[in-house]
Amino acid sequence: MCGICGFISRDRITAEQLKAMNDTMYHRGPNDSGEEIYAAADGFLVGMAQRRLSILDLSPLGHQPMHSPDNRLTIVFNGEIYNFREIREELRDYPFRSSCDTEVILAAYLRWGIACIERLNGMFAIAIYDRKKDRIYLCRDRIGKKPLYYWKENDTVVFASELKPVMKAMGYLGKEQMINRRVLGRYLYQKYICAPDTVFENVHKAAPGEVIKISIKKQENGDARLVTSTWKYWDVRTVYHKKKNTGPADFNEAVAGLKCVLESSVRHRMIADVPLGAFLSGGYDSSLVTGIAQSISHEPVKTFCIGFHDARYNEAGFAKEVAAHLGTDHTELYIGEDEMMALVESIPKYYDEPFADSSQIATMLVSQLAKKKVTVALSGDGGDEFFCGYNIYEKVRQAQMLDIPGAAAHLVGQLGSLENHYPFRLRVIAQNRNKEAKTQFIAGNYLKAAENMVDVKDARPCYYDWESAYHEADWQERRMLLDMDTYLPDDILCKVDRASMKYSLETRCPILDTDVMEFAFSLPHEFKYKKGNKKRILKELAYQYVPRELLDRPKTGFGVPVDRWLREPLRDMLLDYADKDFLERQGIFRADFTSGLIQEYVKTGDAGAGSGQNYSRLIWAFLVFQQWYGYYTKRRKD
Repeated sequence: MCGICGFISRDRITAEQLKAMNDTMYHRGPNDSGEEIYAAADGFLVGMAQRRLSILDLSPLGHQPMHSPDNRLTIVFNGEIYNFREIREELRDYPFRSSCDTEVILAAYLRWGIACIERLNGMFAIAIYDRKKDRIYLCRDRIGKKPLYYWKENDTVVFASELKPVMKAMGYLGKEQMINRRVLGRYLYQKYICAPDTVFENVHKAAPGEVIKISIKKQENGDARLVTSTWKYWDVRTVYHKKKNTGPADFNEAVAGLKCVLESSVRHRMIADVPLGAFLSGGYDSSLVTGIAQSISHEPVKTFCIGFHDARYNEAGFAKEVAAHLGTDHTELYIGEDEMMALVESIPKYYDEPFADSSQIATMLVSQLAKKKVTVALSGDGGDEFFCGYNIYEKVRQAQMLDIPGAAAHLVGQLGSLENHYPFRLRVIAQNRNKEAKTQFIAGNYLKAAENMVDVKDARPCYYDWESAYHEADWQERRMLLDMDTYLPDDILCKVDRASMKYSLETRCPILDTDVMEFAFSLPHEFKYKKGNKKRILKELAYQYVPRELLDRPKTGFGVPVDRWLREPLRDMLLDYADKDFLERQGIFRADFTSGLIQEYVKTGDAGAGSGQNYSRLIWAFLVFQQWYGYYTKRRKD
């Protein structure tokens, strides 16, 4: 687990500047660092850098940038390749010097070319410089576990695991960091920015499962230019349709098959030369992963959970009972509001583009707790998306059944604007007429507020407008696929990556193993959801490790009282950021509308869940953006 950055350009970035870019990610890799610059064809320079968090082969032989024996290839790599030992067995004629997975990637590339990426099972962001072909390949893992950003302008490409190195490089080259205003409405509505967009113009996230080829090419006039092309080697919708209903048709056989692939996944993720543990919330996913890990381990697995004094958010007691049943070495820490509030100001530094999922705070706290004893932690991420676990999936199923009555209610509601007076839930169903967003339940008030807060033309729609591309009639399955493409990589996995790397902790997600994901695609949907029983097959497997009476309870999840924070301890800060004069000088938000909305928000009480009147999600996203803007631009309210 590391951080990588680099560039290819004719514009000169010095060795000292490359080191400064790399050092912005010190938290991602405090054990070692390396920075190198090479002369490439036609006056181009290539820079490669890495910050290392040592997990496998702790010796200097794992140092990066790493070179092939013939010096044809140079690689910097962030992540883990879980099947590297199996691939290494196929490549026994390669003169390996180390025992780390990085060198296996080099050997695999020399044997199979860039197609080797399809053989790698893991989480990764990889940059390979091939001197023979005058090109760089940037590669991201299938589901987007590891981040990879890149900026391209004219004959310069800069890449990095985080935005901070890119921002530094743009500064060194005298390029202005232009806010990508087209995505801000969507960010306010969704709370995160979805790939390939970022908060900056001309800066992109590599998509999950994407390869980016950057080549130095001669033009007809004899000049050399950088030519970029991209392709997907793994894609959610393509693989889903390829695997759909190809798996076991018998439920018990499917449970056994899932157990087999998950056990293999957990076993691979327990390979480390440093202490390893697991996050344990007491829910189905983390309990299942921990149960499998404990069944494999020869000693108690170290498990970690944070507790809240507010019973509405607290799952620590359940986790403690699960840990006792499994026999893990369990650590729990109860935290109060002061500990959570103390982390609010650090959000911009470690989430270096606006990110407003407030559960990031609890994730940082449990990562901080785990880092005191381990360097690697297993997590249960991915279980909800791949096995139909979220409550929204139940609502999607109901909405599909009510769609025809909803259409009739919409027609009637046009008479005298009657629809505006419908109860909130009926209004959402009635207004759900967009064929490209049937599963997203666009709330008109929230949508209009998010759109009206930002002063921009040609804005991205706040919702995702490509549902028909999934070619899936079942709304529940369609929403799961949409979440795999958006919410999972750009919210959940981003949250966990930044929160854990803040404390130099590596997180590994067994449910997001390639074989597990593709096995999930192969199963009949009724094995995941049947008559209101969400995550049916995952639960059945979990019961083999933990008694059902310890697991069957409503899902709580990590949460913070955002609405009360905004009205009380963060009220003055919020009002400062929403000051009309400041907003006019800033020139990003519509000053009159945004200032008025927030002024009204802090005066009114909580109108209640489901009323459509509580704008705390939008206001929290606005506050997080303004904190980010002030931190990186140094342009705060006077």
